[in-house]
Amino acid sequence: MPIEILRVDPSDDRAVDAWWDAYAAAKRADMGENALIWSRGEARAELQQASAVTERRAYVASHDGAVLGSGSLALPLKDNRHSGMVGVTVPVEHRRRGVGSALLAHIEAEALAAGRRTLRAETAWPASAPADGAGEPGREFARRHGYELAVGDLQNRLTLPVDQLLIDTMLAEAPADGYRIRSWVGAVPQQFVAEWAALDALLDTEAPTGDLDIEASSADVADYRADEALQARQGRTSYGTVALAPDGRIAAYTQIVVSGDDGNAYQWGTLVRREDRGHRLGLRVKLENLRMLQRHSPETPRIYTYNAESNTHMLAVNVRLGFETTGRLGELQKRTPSR
Repeated sequence: MPIEILRVDPSDDRAVDAWWDAYAAAKRADMGENALIWSRGEARAELQQASAVTERRAYVASHDGAVLGSGSLALPLKDNRHSGMVGVTVPVEHRRRGVGSALLAHIEAEALAAGRRTLRAETAWPASAPADGAGEPGREFARRHGYELAVGDLQNRLTLPVDQLLIDTMLAEAPADGYRIRSWVGAVPQQFVAEWAALDALLDTEAPTGDLDIEASSADVADYRADEALQARQGRTSYGTVALAPDGRIAAYTQIVVSGDDGNAYQWGTLVRREDRGHRLGLRVKLENLRMLQRHSPETPRIYTYNAESNTHMLAVNVRLGFETTGRLGELQKRTPSR
């Protein structure tokens, strides 16, 4: 069966819709009700964003005008320029026909042409499956094409609201003596944005990274503001909390983002500066942020988060709050020969 790989024009709504339909169908087939899918509008806004940080490309595999699968490539432009993030999704009815392999070969060739020697990808599988993903479609496809598991994450879900008494009890265990807590809804206040962006940029390397070949992201305030503008176009609402050290600098931060489409909340970054660790600040800011979310958005039904399986401390906190494991995520990596 001849398969044609086409680059998607982000301004072509019909092309983007066909690309997204294949992506969403494949995700739902693999994860069922626990599939975490960017909405059509969220994905469209990201593809259309003119970014100075990441070049994003989308592709479809087509036969006789019918879309059989979708793919993506994200190329960092300021840091990690040795790497590229690839994605391949094929609905069940089109699998085992060479569609995924054709898509991946095309995307890898484009990444190599852009000078990327390390390729990263992600694949998810249900919590009921083997911990290493053995036998799961995405994991086996990646294995066949040379992608190795670099970090194993747990996908966890918390049904809201959390009882205020439990939050208060856990807050009493993290008094944050000497530190002040500040919280807000929406964009990061101007007086905090530079430090916030710097902490957020460190997250990829300060969190458990396993064997991932990555470096810290850039911390440009203008780039961070551009990301906030994208979130606004996507209809997302951000909830942020920081702990301030006695000298006024940010010692810890955390962020939850609520989707305007599916209504769910997603835990994004949480990080404590190295020099401020040991005071349970991470727990404090997460609890304060959760309390604020429940106060300002009582209709939000649940929070989803990913944690590295090696991050036993945070997983223990999640268990106390009532999170349940709903799936696993493999962060994959493939190193290619230098050109």
